Amino acid sequence: EPGIPAGNSSSVAQEKFRVLVGVTGSVAALKLPLLVAELLKIPGLEVKVVTTERAKHFYNAQEIPATLYGDEEEWQLWKGRSDPVLHIELRRWADLMVVAPLDANTLAKVANGICDNLLTCVIRAWDLSKPLLFCPAMNTAMWEHPITARQVEQLKGFGYTEIPCVVKKLVCGDEGQ
Repeated sequence: EPGIPAGNSSSVAQEKFRVLVGVTGSVAALKLPLLVAELLKIPGLEVKVVTTERAKHFYNAQEIPATLYGDEEEWQLWKGRSDPVLHIELRRWADLMVVAPLDANTLAKVANGICDNLLTCVIRAWDLSKPLLFCPAMNTAMWEHPITARQVEQLKGFGYTEIPCVVKKLVCGDEGQ
């Protein structure tokens, strides 16, 4: 658990594989409850979720069957110098991170090293010896902008793995990414 040093966890907790799901403000965040429910069907998997404030617009927190962290929790946990820092505790806790969906705004932040919320702080502090998967999701016009390809390549250059977009009918009515 965040707030408890990693070395103090029980041997039972060590047997679990821990997945940290990051969710951002793309319409695809509607699928967060389904994603978490499907992940939890995998035996031995433990899931926690880090959300951006904009992502909260697209799902009901009561439908998420896992612990959910946002910016508010980052500041509630830390009161003084010796207190744990949530973004560091979460990066220590997780064996794998999946950012699904990764919106254009957060893609740009991560590619440029900006860490102004809990999710981007976790990603910036991420242990590069552990896998980080990212699933870009945005309107086709945003996806096709030349800066997007550069930013995706930047993340791949960090060692992160892209889960490519799928072509489908978008919520806005466009056909595309």
